[in-house]
Amino acid sequence: MDSDDALFGRLLLEINQAGLSWDIILKKQAHFRRAYHDYDIAKVASYGAVDVDRLLSDSGIVRNRLKINAAIYNAQQILRLQKDHGSFRAWLSLQSELSIEGWVRLFKKTFKFTGGEITREFLMGTAHLPGAHVEGCPIHAKLNGVGAVVGE
Repeated sequence: MDSDDALFGRLLLEINQAGLSWDIILKKQAHFRRAYHDYDIAKVASYGAVDVDRLLSDSGIVRNRLKINAAIYNAQQILRLQKDHGSFRAWLSLQSELSIEGWVRLFKKTFKFTGGEITREFLMGTAHLPGAHVEGCPIHAKLNGVGAVVGE
């Protein structure tokens, strides 16, 4: 998961999973990808009222106005982070020394609809939170320098 669009897609799915089971989100994953233009950050950041209405009428995704508006706002924030830091991934890497509490504060300040659980799950799922993978796990080995980096 090395592209910023893929990271944004993961954040979008984490936000939409809030209050629902992952099973529901996984079944709708292809619909989310299509509805949100393959998680293209620039396209989602430019969404307007017509796009919000389109998403609210799309039964293939979670039709929650707060989550849809959060996706648009968060895409706009990621564009700013890309401008300032080169990429969303680079910005995330700059925060690597933060505690989980620090990450949550930063995410709440930067994004919408990102409380503690969503932030923690996003960071674990994208290998930015230490301890997300146990010793013996193939991803743990990759993160600790034995093998390729995640997303390659």
